[in-house]
Amino acid sequence: MFNTASSLATITLAVATLFSATSAALAQQQVVNLYSARHYQSDEGMYEAFTRTTGIKINRVDADDAGILARLKAEGAASPADVILLVDAARLASADAQGLFQPIKSKVLDAAIPANLRATPTADGVTWTGFSTRARVIVYDPARVQASDVDSYEKLADPKLKGLVCTRSGSHPYNLSLFSTVVERLGDAKGEAWLKGVVDNMARAPKGGDTDQIKAVASGECGVAVTNTYYVARLIKSDKADEKAVMQKVKVMFPNQATSGTHVNIAGAAVAKHAKNQANAVKFMEFLSSAFAQDYFANGNNEFPATKGVTVINPAIVAMGGASFKAESIPLGVVAKNQVKVQQMLDRVGYK
Repeated sequence: MFNTASSLATITLAVATLFSATSAALAQQQVVNLYSARHYQSDEGMYEAFTRTTGIKINRVDADDAGILARLKAEGAASPADVILLVDAARLASADAQGLFQPIKSKVLDAAIPANLRATPTADGVTWTGFSTRARVIVYDPARVQASDVDSYEKLADPKLKGLVCTRSGSHPYNLSLFSTVVERLGDAKGEAWLKGVVDNMARAPKGGDTDQIKAVASGECGVAVTNTYYVARLIKSDKADEKAVMQKVKVMFPNQATSGTHVNIAGAAVAKHAKNQANAVKFMEFLSSAFAQDYFANGNNEFPATKGVTVINPAIVAMGGASFKAESIPLGVVAKNQVKVQQMLDRVGYK
C-alpha cells in the first residue's frame, strides 16, 4: 500500500541530502579572487593553465591601478580580493604603505625571485613581489644626437642636450620610479640638481605617454626621449607602415651599461590584507614565478622574466639590443621609499 506520509518524508530527506551535498561542494570549491591592472590577452592562457594545474578557479576584476586601490579602500575588510596585480613598483609601494597588503612567507618565491625585485622583507615576510621586468631606456634621433651623448641617465641633464629632451609627466609612476632610483644613487642634492637639468633641456612641456615620446623623436619634435622597452617592442612588431617608419628613424640606448646598469621596473603582485583564500593566493603567486608563467609574462607584453635562470628570447627585445644588458641592482623596495621626497623635488624644479 502506498504510504503518502512515508514517501514525502523520503523525498524530503533525499532533497535535503542533495542540497547539503551541493552546498558542501560549493563550499569546498577552490577559488582565488584576482584584482588585476594587467589587460593583456596573452595572460588568459596563463590563468587557464593555473586552473587546469591546481583546480583553483580565478575570479578576475580588471581595472587600472588607481581604480583597484580605490576599490580596495572602499571595500575594507569586506573585500573579496585575494591577489592584487599592479604594473609598477611605485604603485605597489604606495598600496603597501596604505596597509592594503599582507606579508607572506614562501620558500618558492624566496628561491625564484631576486631580492631587489621584491619589497623589503620583515620578520613577518614580504608584502609584494615582482614577476616581470621592463627596462626604462633612452630613444634618440641619430641624425641629431650622438650615442655617447645619451649613454647614461645623468647625461639627460647635460647642456649639450638643451631643447632636445621629451618625457611624459614627471609624476607618472614610470618616471617617478626612475627618478627615485637616480636620486638613491646620486644623493638628494645632486639628484635634485639633475632633475633641474633635465627640465632645462626640455624640448616642450611633458605630455602624452611613452609611445608619444618615441613618435615625437621620429617626427623631429624631440631629439631624445625616455620610454619603457615594451613600448619600443610594440612598434618594432607593428604591421602598420607609419609605426615601422618610426622605428627606422630612432635608435635605442640601454643607459649606464658602464656603471650602475639600466633602471628596471616591474609588474608585481601581493596578497590582499583581507584575503579570504590566503593559501590559494600564495599558490597563485608561486605559479607566477614558474618558467611557464614567466614565458607568458615576457612574450605577452614584451617584458623580461623576473625569475632567476629563466631566459625568454623575444625577437623584438633582441632587435632593440635587449637580449643581454646590465640591469640596475638597487632594491625597488628601497627606491619606492624615495617617491614622496622625489615628488617634492619635481615640484621645486618645475617638472610637470
